[in-house]
Amino acid sequence: MQSYQLQEQKLWGLSLIIAPLLFSVSSFFWNNGEYTLTGGTLLVIGSVFWIPAFMGLFAKVRHKMPTYATWGLLIAIYGCISGSNFGIRGLYADVFGITKQALLDEAALFPLPFNLTMFWAGPLFPLSLLVLGIVLIRSKAVPVWTGLLLCVGALCFPLSRIPRSELMAHIADGILLVPLVYLGVRLLRGTDR
Repeated sequence: MQSYQLQEQKLWGLSLIIAPLLFSVSSFFWNNGEYTLTGGTLLVIGSVFWIPAFMGLFAKVRHKMPTYATWGLLIAIYGCISGSNFGIRGLYADVFGITKQALLDEAALFPLPFNLTMFWAGPLFPLSLLVLGIVLIRSKAVPVWTGLLLCVGALCFPLSRIPRSELMAHIADGILLVPLVYLGVRLLRGTDR
């Protein structure tokens, strides 16, 4: 294996651990169901690591499903950027003392930009995880249990974020953390090439 491929796989492996871990920790810093300065910052940094994490996951199916791997990755990255925008929104709202209602009122004045960057794109993150989990199982690219947990975590993700349920967020994050850390460790150890 080429040196650049080993480095790429190390990045993917680390990202598969760091991204869900930062998302998990970020929800412990919610205040009344909203991201704070700390939680929003962790969400933004976690979103950055989700991009190479997704690259590693999509690489597992790119030989069998190249079209899906290419376009699915683009959609997943769009979902990551949207997630980052929610973190930035929380960060600035906390720092400047802007209420959730004030943010929603102002966003309503500019519906297209806010829908394109947050509200419409937001579901693409868990939807990408769900579809990817199914594809990984069907293509036998991962153990079935990891794909199933990925799907369950993807379904739980919006159930926690939309109503802002902290308990559900911790559950969803924990469910996603287990299979992704497992896959990340396998990449780092070189047992999953």
